Amino acid sequence: MPRPIHATIHTGALRHNLERARVAEPDSRVWAIVKANAYGHGIERVFEGFRGADGFALLDLEEAQRVRALGWRGPILLLEGAFELRDLELCSRLDLWHTVHCNEQIDMLATHKTNVPHRVFLKMNSGMNRLGFTPQRFRAAWTRLNALPQVDEISLMTHFSDADGPRGTAGQMAVFAEVTRDLPGERSLSNSAALLRAPVTPLPAGTTAASEVTSDWVRPGIALYGSSPDFPEHSAVDWNLHPTMTFASKIIATQDLAKGATVGYGSTFTAEKSIRIGVVACGYADGYPRACGTGTPVLVNGVRTRLVGRVSMDMITVDLSPLDDVGMAAGFGSEVTLWGQGAKGAVVGIDEVAHCAGTVGYELMCALAPRVPVLVSD
Repeated sequence: MPRPIHATIHTGALRHNLERARVAEPDSRVWAIVKANAYGHGIERVFEGFRGADGFALLDLEEAQRVRALGWRGPILLLEGAFELRDLELCSRLDLWHTVHCNEQIDMLATHKTNVPHRVFLKMNSGMNRLGFTPQRFRAAWTRLNALPQVDEISLMTHFSDADGPRGTAGQMAVFAEVTRDLPGERSLSNSAALLRAPVTPLPAGTTAASEVTSDWVRPGIALYGSSPDFPEHSAVDWNLHPTMTFASKIIATQDLAKGATVGYGSTFTAEKSIRIGVVACGYADGYPRACGTGTPVLVNGVRTRLVGRVSMDMITVDLSPLDDVGMAAGFGSEVTLWGQGAKGAVVGIDEVAHCAGTVGYELMCALAPRVPVLVSD
């Protein structure tokens, strides 16, 4: 029989989280961000859950082709735009909208031969300092684009660097609003953190404010997948987000440890009393972080317990004492939830596991190994 490990993608949770994004900014349209193969979930697996989105946003043309192949006829946005001139030919063929963040991309458009003008999203570098035109050069870029017959509608966008922290979005919002004040076109702003922590609301008619701006399109990413954008300040439960990926396995052996006995490579865990441990068919070759150490939360038969010792390539060991304490037998074949939805409604958040590994939930989702079978469930 196959090794007892698998991941499950929960379509109902995807729908719930998408609706949660809509509630946060009800007057905005929502891009479902499916870059990085839908944050490791698989574009084809999340499509039904995100079918209610207003558009799909992603990074490369191959992903865009997959979304079109699924039957999506609505907007698709390339978040990093074209990488070379011939990419624009496929943008025309697939009717893709695309970001323009540098002069080289404007140069490409100027030489592109097309019968159908492109819808572009002009990106401002309002403080992230990765992609985009600086505020001082933004209007000149807009003027160049607006003069091109290859360009139809120009939307305006920026990306927040500190929406998940104390600096917030106010500074970047003020810069963006001031520079774009009298420019036409829709605006695309909030990522997950900005959407949940500081949703943008439309201004009253006839008013203007340098620190506020309407958001016609929002771009939630990690929140759609049930992970908190500002953990540990807020958990996914705090934001009413449901886990969309469950990573599960089973116990394949047990060991009784005497006080003073150690576990695993390097003997990093020493039993302070006699305990029983379970050996779980899961390791870093499956995508479970090797950096996780003793104390990382895990569920066994829906009961919260902890990892003990070092993560190996194919196995981890977990403390079964909490199950013994509640009179619940656990042994060969017992269900183990590494993150996500467990038995009896119990949940172990992917953010909790990631925090123990010194990383973020994004990385764990994207690092699920190809050898792990993936199921889809509503």
